[in-house]
Amino acid sequence: MLNISRHQGNWLGFAVCAGMMAYALFAQYVLKLEPCNLCIFQRIAVIFMGLWFLIAAFHSRASPMLSRVYGALLGLSAAFGVAVAGRHVYIQSLPADQVPACGPSLDYMLDSFPLGETLRLVFFGSGRCADIDWSLFGLSMPAWVLIAILPVGLFGIWINWRNQ
Repeated sequence: MLNISRHQGNWLGFAVCAGMMAYALFAQYVLKLEPCNLCIFQRIAVIFMGLWFLIAAFHSRASPMLSRVYGALLGLSAAFGVAVAGRHVYIQSLPADQVPACGPSLDYMLDSFPLGETLRLVFFGSGRCADIDWSLFGLSMPAWVLIAILPVGLFGIWINWRNQ
């Protein structure tokens, strides 16, 4: 079994999330890959996971109940990220004639529509998310995000819910 303390595990989870965000920013600013709306929501999920790991690391000596709250928050953030990345992978797998019509930018939608409508448009109306500008071993970036978020989220739940 993995012999790692809650404190060390939360720092490790934070480092993984920070690394994921560092690569996302590298891809955007160095590789010049502009993130689509779903990519931005995946980043938000990773940022929240990183924040929960960081807060849990500072409270690693806290009560078991508080640690479980952090584990649950990590799980919710990871579930959101898995849902968004899963939707993104699904959109990328659609044939060209079934891809939803392209929508406006996220900034414009947030300025022009209520949050609920903006979320609906992001998840169901942006064809730009079907573009695959980057891949590794035949998998697109959203697929890699999905592959990364799931075990990191499960690790966050495990490290904060187990008895020490």
